[in-house]
Amino acid sequence: MGTDAGMDADASAVIAGAGPVARPGERPTVRLRDDAGTDEAPRYAPEWLQLREPADAAARSADLLDPLRIRLANLPGRSGGLAVHDLGCGTGSMGRWLAPRLDGAQHWILHDRDPYLLHFAAVASPRAAADGSRVTVETRRGDVARLTPDALVGASLVTASALLDVLTREEVETLAAACAGAGCPALLTLSVAGRVDLSDPDPLDEEIAAAFNDHQRRGGLLGPDAVTVACEAFTGHGATVKVHPSPWRLGPDEAALTAQWLRGWVGAAVEQRPELAARAEKYLAARLAACAAGELGVTVHHSDLLALARPTGGA
Repeated sequence: MGTDAGMDADASAVIAGAGPVARPGERPTVRLRDDAGTDEAPRYAPEWLQLREPADAAARSADLLDPLRIRLANLPGRSGGLAVHDLGCGTGSMGRWLAPRLDGAQHWILHDRDPYLLHFAAVASPRAAADGSRVTVETRRGDVARLTPDALVGASLVTASALLDVLTREEVETLAAACAGAGCPALLTLSVAGRVDLSDPDPLDEEIAAAFNDHQRRGGLLGPDAVTVACEAFTGHGATVKVHPSPWRLGPDEAALTAQWLRGWVGAAVEQRPELAARAEKYLAARLAACAAGELGVTVHHSDLLALARPTGGA
């Protein structure tokens, strides 16, 4: 879906629209939602994905890596290296963060609907694991909104960033079932938690946040309910689930990201509740001025989820 690097719900006002269906001859391991049938603008702007990458890297929970490493070390067939499926890879920031933190040979299968992002992700992918083992990459074009039954056959690990909150309950259930069927763990990072803390609180903060959260739930998308739903789905398929906070902590050094996030956050809220427009315009101007002056601190709360499915094939 072009997420994490996706532009998750944190800045939905920058989201342009749905992407194209897979063309004949392209490998249909993932397919688009049935209602997406025309070539349109990519959903996620590469500039946004690059802007948020350092904050994403700083926010992801390192506490989930040890239990993940233990599970990966005990997977059947590990001697052949890891096959990692990165769903909605965007510009590939998840691979750049995770591959150098895992030992052993890795083959990353990058999924996204945008061919430009796939090219960027492949070119900028890491080449070595934590222990110096080789990391290789392939790309597959398509949308992860609905996995085909064979999408994860042979997978050692499924990763995604800023993805869960832009899926529906049915799509999360399908993802959980696919991971369970493959017997592979899933590390799903940076799902919005629906909470934002800003320095120098303003009475409009809570109204904007509530309207934004409602905007994220439009059309049956999960938004801030995604982690709870995903926990239920993976647990229902016999997985052990661990959740850790992964907040963005934005200060003066992240002013460019903060400003872009603010515009998206307020814009989505106004789109949801147009009656906020006049007050929101003044609010946004004041917040942007404080940001430019280095006087604004923002904590955008996210959650990382590690689902350890029961391995198949004996372990």
